[in-house]
Amino acid sequence: MITLSAWHHCSIKTRVTIVASAVMALVCAISSVLLLTAGPQPPLYASAAVLAGLVGGSLLLIAATAFGTYWMMSRTLQPVYAISGKLATIRPSNLSERVPLPRHDDEFKELAQTTNQTLERAGTAIQQQLRFASDTSHDLRNPLAAMRTEIEDALVRPEETDWVATGNRLLESVERLQDLVTNLLEISRLDAGVVGQHDLLNLAVLVAGELDHRQRDHRQSKIRVVKRFSSGVMVHGDRIGLERLLHNLLDNAERHARSSVTVTVEHRGDAAVLEVHDDGSGVPPEQREAVFQRFVRLPDARAKDAGGSGLGLPIAREIAEAHGGTLILEDSPCGARFVARFPRPIALPATTR
Repeated sequence: MITLSAWHHCSIKTRVTIVASAVMALVCAISSVLLLTAGPQPPLYASAAVLAGLVGGSLLLIAATAFGTYWMMSRTLQPVYAISGKLATIRPSNLSERVPLPRHDDEFKELAQTTNQTLERAGTAIQQQLRFASDTSHDLRNPLAAMRTEIEDALVRPEETDWVATGNRLLESVERLQDLVTNLLEISRLDAGVVGQHDLLNLAVLVAGELDHRQRDHRQSKIRVVKRFSSGVMVHGDRIGLERLLHNLLDNAERHARSSVTVTVEHRGDAAVLEVHDDGSGVPPEQREAVFQRFVRLPDARAKDAGGSGLGLPIAREIAEAHGGTLILEDSPCGARFVARFPRPIALPATTR
């Protein structure tokens, strides 16, 4: 007798074979009973030859059913064996390989196609991680190499070293390293799908607070910031994430602006819009999407800030998308105009922040 545990450990073809054989045995038993009870007098079971024929025929039919079912299931499941066998040989180093596609357009072919699509996505993700690790290590080495050079030069002639100037140069490298590490942590958080608490926020108040904070920290900046705020522009979002998005957009705008940056907060249709527009040289239309790729820096950006990481704008876009919004570069008469759109809250809770 097959226990429940043993039944669950049987293969599919074994279980189907057992069920088919049991059904055939039940059919043979019922048929024999009906035949015997409906037979003429004397009853058929009085003849040993007839009874032996019924039993033998039933057993033969059950055996033929079991064999046929087992063979058919083996043939039917061959694509599954081929897929599982190929999957067992695929490693992270050979994700370019694919499982074989069955000849027939059935569920197994759909399974194989879905498996190949999954392998393709996994291969793309691993390639992205490898490029990310390579670019990250390169950007981390630059400030570390600069710090090492400064320290070694200072130690060669300690009595001639201006330690204050050396400390200031080291501090610049440390700040670059700190900014890069902060960006990498933010990228890791976004890739992991970590979402902060979403509250109902007044976007204009949030942006005004960030601009006031920057004004205190950048008192010597020659870039004029123009504010164009509408009242009552509300969004559901993570305060820290939205502040980070604005911080990155403002850093980019101030780096490229000639004299001014315009920050706009307003409603446009069903969207709450945050716009940061600088009066710099702008971005060519064919390169507008490239600036949102990680570690991509256009020649103009490298000339203005050799220590940048190329992560600020990608992080800003990912934060916008994590809030169900978008961040794109739109046309403007001059400079670059970054426009972030967020869905407006459907219902406003009683309290806002």
